[in-house]
Amino acid sequence: MNRRKFLAANSALAAAAAVGGPFQGVAKAADLGRPATGGGYGPLGAVPDLSDGQVRLHLPEGFAYRSFNPAGGTFTEGGLTPGYHDGMGAFQGPRGTVMLVRNHEVTWPLGAFGDPEKAYDPIAPGGTSTLVVTGQGEVIRSTASLTGTLMNCSGGQMPWGSWVSCEETINGPDVANDYSGLPNSRFTEKHGYLFEVPVAGIATARPIRAAGRFTHESAAYDPHTGAIYLTEDNYNFASGFYRYLPPRDPRTTRSILDGGRLQMLAVRGEEGKDLSLGQPRHAKYRAVWVDIEDPDPTYTGLPANDTAVNAVGDQGRARGAALFARLEGCVYHQGVVYFVSTQGGATAEGDKAPSGFGDGRGQVWAYDTVASELRLVYESPGSMALDLPDNITTSPRGTLVVCEDGNEDNYVRGLTRSGCIFNFARLEPIVEDSGAEFAGSTFSPDGRTLFVNVQSKAGRSFAIWGPWQRGGF
Repeated sequence: MNRRKFLAANSALAAAAAVGGPFQGVAKAADLGRPATGGGYGPLGAVPDLSDGQVRLHLPEGFAYRSFNPAGGTFTEGGLTPGYHDGMGAFQGPRGTVMLVRNHEVTWPLGAFGDPEKAYDPIAPGGTSTLVVTGQGEVIRSTASLTGTLMNCSGGQMPWGSWVSCEETINGPDVANDYSGLPNSRFTEKHGYLFEVPVAGIATARPIRAAGRFTHESAAYDPHTGAIYLTEDNYNFASGFYRYLPPRDPRTTRSILDGGRLQMLAVRGEEGKDLSLGQPRHAKYRAVWVDIEDPDPTYTGLPANDTAVNAVGDQGRARGAALFARLEGCVYHQGVVYFVSTQGGATAEGDKAPSGFGDGRGQVWAYDTVASELRLVYESPGSMALDLPDNITTSPRGTLVVCEDGNEDNYVRGLTRSGCIFNFARLEPIVEDSGAEFAGSTFSPDGRTLFVNVQSKAGRSFAIWGPWQRGGF
């Protein structure tokens, strides 16, 4: 049975563990000993791109899409669009438009795009772009908005009107060359930070150093405490779940101030708990937080793929912090921060993840910011059920929207409030997007359009619309 047929026949949480609140349906399905079904929009079919007629996505009946602003295209404000479109946030724009702030996870060739006078590091080729678009993906305005940063993977949308862009690297002039072969000595600044990008305007390109220098992935703001929750995608497997406590609540400053405190999650009573392994059904843990004394280390030629990349996390683990396998997507919703461990969990021996980052095909975790409780929402039983979850967001109905990062077909999938998992979009494996994956899923403020990126050298963005009321989104 091929993967698509399997998923169509088994729209289910085959190995779910319960979490309260919006995921009570998962608990019910697991307790009854049978999978939950429903929530989807029906089978997927090839749909032509309204921009040029090329089939790039497979979608349910009734849905349409347009791609826009591909790599190599021209910004309306001048300059070329970089590739590797990644994390993205959607904000209300003028006269019914949507403003998108989009990451570019670029490492090569060296040299900042956009205005070099505004670059953080003129050698670094990553950053963000900002676009004003209609709900059907027609570009009105586009420009570079953060330049001179490196490997801007994902980030997080802030309610006061900014996007936090995260560098997924710790490269810099103080670090020896890593696996990528980048000539680190040529960089003029240290990397591995958070940068805040205003929706309307150009970023100041000032790093938030106290929020840590590590392989950042995503960020989520908790409006009840003012904390910024952070995930780490450490390619040496040892990832942590962090929170940054700014010196003042961003709700009052309308920005994230430097100089706060960085902490790392630990499991109460279980020092150094390894949560990358397969978890029991209904797994839950009481969380405590340990301080990171030196969140912004400087190195003297240490290899980036050895001591340097673990320097911040090792401080937390020395105090008992928990271990995860590659933490990526992260989003806040109704008092809970949901985040994914891309290669966490346990799978059959012949279906292990394709690299040394961890054996599993993915976990979805939930942290209750009020109760300080960590629970497992879902653990993939194998690649045909869920294959390496990456970026996530929530739909207007509270469904988790999950972008896959698998080595076969790549899907955008839904995990509903009632505990159902379903396919929504599949990427057509066309030549220009060889090795591509979905990233940056985000709904327009009115909920009518799902924007998503294809992350590849020839990356592009998509606007998808249709009969949302028929299913779980």
